[in-house]
Amino acid sequence: MKPIEECTVGIAGMGIMGGAFAMALGKLAPARLLTCDPDAGAAGAALAGGVIHEAFTDPAEMLGRCDLVYLCVNPSALPGFMGGRMGDFKSGALITDIAGVKGNIAKILEAGLRDDLDYIPGHPMAGSEKGGYAQARRCDFRGKNYILTPLKRNRAENLSYLESLIRRMGFGRITVTTPEDHDRKIAFTSQLCHVIAASLVDCEADTGITRFGGGSFEDLTRIAMLNAPMWAELFLGNRDELLARIDQFAESLGAIRGLIAGGGAAALEARLRAVRERRAAMAG
Repeated sequence: MKPIEECTVGIAGMGIMGGAFAMALGKLAPARLLTCDPDAGAAGAALAGGVIHEAFTDPAEMLGRCDLVYLCVNPSALPGFMGGRMGDFKSGALITDIAGVKGNIAKILEAGLRDDLDYIPGHPMAGSEKGGYAQARRCDFRGKNYILTPLKRNRAENLSYLESLIRRMGFGRITVTTPEDHDRKIAFTSQLCHVIAASLVDCEADTGITRFGGGSFEDLTRIAMLNAPMWAELFLGNRDELLARIDQFAESLGAIRGLIAGGGAAALEARLRAVRERRAAMAG
């Protein structure tokens, strides 16, 4: 791969994450920064704001020019996007994505990949509960986690190149793992958290309840302001792992409920102290 300053970079999808990547990559001064998006409004806003150099509604017009391509489309759209446009990519291009589910998607995309292309699956752990290009500036990459699930066929030099680029964009920690491990752990740290936040709001009909909030409710439910189509897709795309995590949470919730119902302060305090210690150990 050429230095980023000599690369033409393409971003497919100009939503919140596509916009955030365009802004972060733009600071690294690629030779050309392009985007394609069926929403001419989002692409036009990025173009008018000087975030990108060119915008297209037809991906074929962009892909043939790009040395590096970031796929920032919804997970369910990735197989169709790649499969239907495999002939459009520039020979030797490095491709990565940001999908929040990895296992099945990585297998599908790898199966149809041209031999002269390199696709490295990725997942930036950054974003906002609010979507759309207009929110892209709220998406701060500094110090955030980034997960890569490389394939056996990936070229070592391309993986190193992408890791260096991720760090230059501000991410603080890169974890390299398998697609299966990614999906198992993301089901806990991300998807289960959204399920809990949604359930917490769903179980209370009083919309004035926030007058009694002191921060706890607000902190726990911020992510309930979610993009419903995207999160429904992520939940169903990682169904088995997420259901296992929901059952795990329900078991813990039931145990704590039992301790409260039993009225024994000593046992309850011991459980809460253990929770506090475990959370402290997770901080690093």
